[in-house]
Amino acid sequence: MPTSRRELPAFAADLAARLPGTWTSTYHRHAAYRDQFPTAGQLWDLGHVDHIVSQYVLTHDAVLYGPDSQRLYVTDRPLYPRQFVVAPLEPDGDGIQPHHFAGVPEPHGIAVPNDPARAAFQVTRRLLPRYEQALHRVLRNAAAEPEPPHRPAPPQVAQTLTLTYYSDGALGAPYESVPAEARLALYAHGFQYLPHQAAFLLPAAYGEDGRALRVQAVAQQLAAQGIGVNLRAMPQKATAPSTATARSAVPSPAGVSVAARHR
Repeated sequence: MPTSRRELPAFAADLAARLPGTWTSTYHRHAAYRDQFPTAGQLWDLGHVDHIVSQYVLTHDAVLYGPDSQRLYVTDRPLYPRQFVVAPLEPDGDGIQPHHFAGVPEPHGIAVPNDPARAAFQVTRRLLPRYEQALHRVLRNAAAEPEPPHRPAPPQVAQTLTLTYYSDGALGAPYESVPAEARLALYAHGFQYLPHQAAFLLPAAYGEDGRALRVQAVAQQLAAQGIGVNLRAMPQKATAPSTATARSAVPSPAGVSVAARHR
């Protein structure tokens, strides 16, 4: 019988039993939306698993613990009831610092079928080699340079705004992730609020150079207000935020903010 979303604990345990080496599974159920972020914030993924966590309310997840401090995050794949997603988590040792990740490609996660045997084959073949290579590089960096190189300290910011370039050409941010103090600056520099998408978007009509200048102006204005600006690009299959799905965490004005990840 196919594994359903309600059987995530059993699926995660069966998957752990089939991975090479000794793996164990711990299941977590979330009483509130915010409860998904302490673990999800450690995702070593800037692809579709990170997108799922930031855009959907996930009621539960599991963490698999394996050899050499490896950890895998497992949860539902929204809109695909016969699939789960599996992604590596960042190493969390006391000696690991942000600069140890410099130059190390994100190993990223994958979608897997709800059959534990097939899922274990795909994780072993497609995910673990990238994860192990990235993990070893981070550990080597930590051993070679335990302290960060001396650089002037960046300006201190109290809040952060993340603007995302989507594969369809859109540039913007979901409403709930935009600090209230930043909205006037976005309006002033050409961003439009689209209620049906619950997002601030900068029209492509300005052109790449025009948009770059507007983003730079926004960043300078917000820096003076103690708000930092991050830019990121979503993978090719990701599109701008929408409210098309019932389980999407696309915000209302009173929604819970999604914190930007480090690095």
